[in-house]
Amino acid sequence: MTEKTEKLFLCVFAVIGKKWWRAIAGCMALLLFFPVDGITQDMAVKTNAIGWATVSPNLAFEYRVARKWTLDLSLSYNPFTFGDNKKWRHVAVQPEARYWLCAPFGGHFVGAHLLYMHYNAGNVHMPFGLWKQLRDYRFQGNLYGGGLVYGYHHIINRRWSIEGVIGLGFAHTCSKYYRCRHCGRYQGIQKKNIFMPTKLSLSVVYVID
Repeated sequence: MTEKTEKLFLCVFAVIGKKWWRAIAGCMALLLFFPVDGITQDMAVKTNAIGWATVSPNLAFEYRVARKWTLDLSLSYNPFTFGDNKKWRHVAVQPEARYWLCAPFGGHFVGAHLLYMHYNAGNVHMPFGLWKQLRDYRFQGNLYGGGLVYGYHHIINRRWSIEGVIGLGFAHTCSKYYRCRHCGRYQGIQKKNIFMPTKLSLSVVYVID
């Protein structure tokens, strides 16, 4: 097994573990502090405008590990509760492997990713008719999933780019749910398997050599 492959597996196993904060710290350490010999150490830092539109601060890091391969790690956090107890509170981490059709950080790419999210959400109208119960119930639990992605990275200049990504896949949720948005009457545990968009991003990217 090559050093690049070992790093990819370490990131994957870290993320599917129970300690999400260890997953984040472990992947960041692998990407930043253990360079791969013979590979240009290109890195990108980015943030997703769609996430900010839902008042979810987010940041992503991408690192070149081979001539046409990169690893991407996206983090999202939302601690807010709004009027009428509307909330989409969550911590999410999404590691992704990307294959670039031309060269990293330019043009088309395809990839695969995993997804973990811990959430506390209610009184939310989801797009595309997804999870309609969120309008009348509050759910608190975990989501595990994965999917395939397609994206395009548009270069503005040497440092700045715009990147769009869409992903589809499957997710498993395990949630405690509560009958109404305000009184918090506990109803039970719900488990669901969902075919869903697993990624949608329009990001501003800063590339570091």
